[in-house]
Amino acid sequence: MAGPPRRARRRLALPLLCLLLQAATAVLFAVFVRYDREADPALWPRGNHSSAHNEFYFRYPSFQDVHTMVFLGFGFLMAFLQRYGFSSVGFTFLLAAFALQWSTLTQGFLHAFHGGHIHVGVESMINADFCAGAVLISFGAVLGKTGPAQLLLMALLEVALFGINEFVLLSLLGVKDAGGSMTIHTFGAYFGLVLSRVLYRPELEKSKHRQGSIYHSDLFAMIGTIFLWIFWPSFNSAPTPLGDGQHRTVLNTYYSLTASTLSTFALSALVGRDGRLDMVHVQNAALAGGVVVGTASEMMLTPFGALAAGFLAGTVSTMGYKFFTPILESKFKVQDTCGVHNLHGMPGVLGALVGVLVAGLATHEAYGDGLQSVFPLIAAGQRSATSQAMYQLFGMFVTLTLASVGGAVGGCILKLPFLDAPPDSQCYEDRVYWEVPGEHEDEAQGPLKEEELDTQA
Repeated sequence: MAGPPRRARRRLALPLLCLLLQAATAVLFAVFVRYDREADPALWPRGNHSSAHNEFYFRYPSFQDVHTMVFLGFGFLMAFLQRYGFSSVGFTFLLAAFALQWSTLTQGFLHAFHGGHIHVGVESMINADFCAGAVLISFGAVLGKTGPAQLLLMALLEVALFGINEFVLLSLLGVKDAGGSMTIHTFGAYFGLVLSRVLYRPELEKSKHRQGSIYHSDLFAMIGTIFLWIFWPSFNSAPTPLGDGQHRTVLNTYYSLTASTLSTFALSALVGRDGRLDMVHVQNAALAGGVVVGTASEMMLTPFGALAAGFLAGTVSTMGYKFFTPILESKFKVQDTCGVHNLHGMPGVLGALVGVLVAGLATHEAYGDGLQSVFPLIAAGQRSATSQAMYQLFGMFVTLTLASVGGAVGGCILKLPFLDAPPDSQCYEDRVYWEVPGEHEDEAQGPLKEEELDTQA
């Protein structure tokens, strides 16, 4: 017996999943989530603290920047597809909103569960945004080839694995990863790449004509790039200890981004046709400097080290877009829509290796009393700098393993037919899931025939 028509599944799959997930998280919030001492009037120590001492005033500006990156930066960066702007921005909105709730619970159970409750404050909001960032990185790898119900289930699984990976690295292994080269970028990229491999579409050529950009869609994507570029120092520094560590993180990220931008323009013109720049390179590879210093950003990387790392990351990322992306699809059958391997995957791994190197060079002379805040185990004599570097390297392999396994499992789940994946002939097309103004008069694209939507890929 044939399954229900495609339109009926579309009408039910997303609403039912949204309502079910929201109801489940609401119940869990009611049972477990409480304000932390910085937000609870009964716990705030008013006798010996003024309101100005509340962590809100120190952390909220960084939270605002990170929040802008997640919803505006990521959303518009993925709006480059000519017929997928509604979905790029809209599904970013949906995924991030769900991920913030779900990650509050998963991270809370692992990091902030005391007395039978999860205690939340501005720091937990920042951490939830980081998790949402990893989910959106994975979304970039499957952009245009998945429906909203599939994406919500992807987020459900990935957020849980993100919390586990972060707990293993930061709490059990004592790895340092302030800006998330490993926990955010490497994890999100390789989760999404393996997911894309499992969901490989051999007939995707039917939608190839929609996969490119047009003039104004590239301008929208560049808006996302500029927002991400400007706020990235806040992204890397938001979770670091206040004071010199946070100050150093901002400086390292700032200089690394400038260097990756220069290398991107140089390499793009060098490998481009007739020496012309490619907007895809500028939109993405210019941001690689923020990724590559994520792990080492709070360490004594030095301004020169930040410039060198950023220049290398911009070079690697640009070369990846030019030469490696086609190989990834033709040889490895990974259809990476946004090129997350070039912006987040390779620079993330490179950033982890930079962290290994800088951790191995850590000394009391270089850090002084600040060694306690950056490498507490080295300061306490429980580890040598060399052993800390080995833990950093092991953390990278743990991340790659969990991301790959999670992506493979997620791909198998997302293949379930009732989740309403778009057919091969209608990928990268907003009209599959959105009411688009003037769609019936869009002669250039042609009408979207109902029989095409009702046909399984």
